[in-house]
Amino acid sequence: MEIRNNVWSTLKKRYSIYMILMALFIICSLANPNFLSIGNMTNISRQLAVTTILAFGETILIICGMLDLSAGSVLALSGVFAVFTYKATGSLLTAVIVGILTGVICNLINALMISTFKAPPFIATLAMMTVARGIALLFTKGQNILGLGDFVVLGQGSVGPIPIPIIFLVVIAALTWYVLRHTRFGRSIYAVGGNEEASVASGINVRKVKYTAFIINGIFVGLAGVLFMSRVNAGLPNGAVGYEFTALTAAIIGGTSFSGGIGTAGGTLAGAFIVGFLDNIMNLTNVDSYIQQIIRGAIIALAVIYDIRSKTRRTKSLVARADGNDSGKKEEAVKARA
Repeated sequence: MEIRNNVWSTLKKRYSIYMILMALFIICSLANPNFLSIGNMTNISRQLAVTTILAFGETILIICGMLDLSAGSVLALSGVFAVFTYKATGSLLTAVIVGILTGVICNLINALMISTFKAPPFIATLAMMTVARGIALLFTKGQNILGLGDFVVLGQGSVGPIPIPIIFLVVIAALTWYVLRHTRFGRSIYAVGGNEEASVASGINVRKVKYTAFIINGIFVGLAGVLFMSRVNAGLPNGAVGYEFTALTAAIIGGTSFSGGIGTAGGTLAGAFIVGFLDNIMNLTNVDSYIQQIIRGAIIALAVIYDIRSKTRRTKSLVARADGNDSGKKEEAVKARA
């Protein structure tokens, strides 16, 4: 019986997020017959691609003990610059490169403020959120850029039956999973987020790890900006408002701990689909938009509370295990003296 309980406890810890996702999928399917339609599934996948790519960047940063509140604004700035570049040059590749470089430069500034000048991540990225949005509005004079032509192929096109944004999402998901699970850099991210002082003592170049984490986040944000503007067929300087919070919600629901050192790419992907399914079914069932905001806020609060309680349980378990080991050593020492 004890073995069965241990197995169930292990399965619940590892796969609970996927169980929740499957249960939600079934509930949504029963709640509205349009949920399973091909058109609706395609629409969900295109919408999820952008915020989920952002969520992977947030996951890497949060595991490393940081976060990015500027993702939505930098996404808009990157997308606007990419659209302008495409209209000026007619080159889709150049436009994508400019969008990604914009995301990387903004995130290097974030890394500089946080790692070099020791600014709190919350304050540094909050400042970047305001600056990036201001630059996007100044550059476009507050006007949307229209008439994108073939630029829309990245956000609206498909390869066979598969939407192009989903192809990008799968590549980013696989890359994030590989980096976190199978690289030295990935192990360093967990170490720095778990205990920065211990990481320094063990010889990890913490500054380099933080800069690299922000560079990766910048690539993801820049690419998301290109896909977003392509999908909506316009350069929107006021676009993607609040996307950073959707990305953070997906990461936290997926098991990434705000305290750092814990998180997986698979969990974030599942968390993003949970958020996407919830938003979609609320729209299909005509839930009032204000109530939707309340529900989203409640989900974030519950996810953070669960994270805090999980951390407390892990700490108590480690302390109890350490006390048990100490007691065992004392008993052995007493027996040895006897």
